[in-house]
Amino acid sequence: MTHRDGVHSAWAFLASTALSTVQAALVALAVVSAFVPTAGFAVEADASLLPYAVNVLRTPLSRHLYGVYLGKGLILTAAHVVGGSDPWVGVAGKLLPSHTVKRGNFNEIDLTVVRVDERELPVSLRIRRMPICEQAPWSGEKVIVAIPEGTARSEVMSPLFLPANARAYDTVIKDVATTGASGSGVFDLGQKCLLGIMSRKITATVREITNGTRQLKERDIAKYFVPASLIAKFIPPDLRW
Repeated sequence: MTHRDGVHSAWAFLASTALSTVQAALVALAVVSAFVPTAGFAVEADASLLPYAVNVLRTPLSRHLYGVYLGKGLILTAAHVVGGSDPWVGVAGKLLPSHTVKRGNFNEIDLTVVRVDERELPVSLRIRRMPICEQAPWSGEKVIVAIPEGTARSEVMSPLFLPANARAYDTVIKDVATTGASGSGVFDLGQKCLLGIMSRKITATVREITNGTRQLKERDIAKYFVPASLIAKFIPPDLRW
């Protein structure tokens, strides 16, 4: 399976024993990242977010990726998850067709809004609305990443810990291996509002000298999420609440 990645220019990286050359790369999470629940991460209180976590599929038989139910039949996901298609949405135990309301793209704003027939949803979901966070994410902020299979906790990471040429992606979280893939929602721990949509993984290819032998190793640094400020601007005004 192929994936899209943006490769940044080389930068200096200080390894534990030697100065190594590193190349930072941005990789679509649809391919390289999977949600892996970790003991102690998911807690019962976080389960209130699970009804908002949905599956998004390009075709009924394709691989399940993720999105967030906003309300009024609207689902927000990453643009590269659906590509140019009108995806199917797995929500409330049903697999429903959708139509695209607004489409972004991976290299600009990695967001797409689709809509399902709200009449097909249970009343318990129809009355729900997911608020968009108003406060910008801050370094050290505790967050929850939710997909239909469960939740995992993480923390917003300062972009200062990224290589200089990757700091334009300044809304990132730690815990790369244990949090959701593309399209999954990142929620503020306290307010349970939508803080962002997971977009891509930032990795580094590191050249190291070990026992006199040069080796290339890939390291996961962080995951970038499209922040709430961009989400609020992206959603058409007549669909906001």
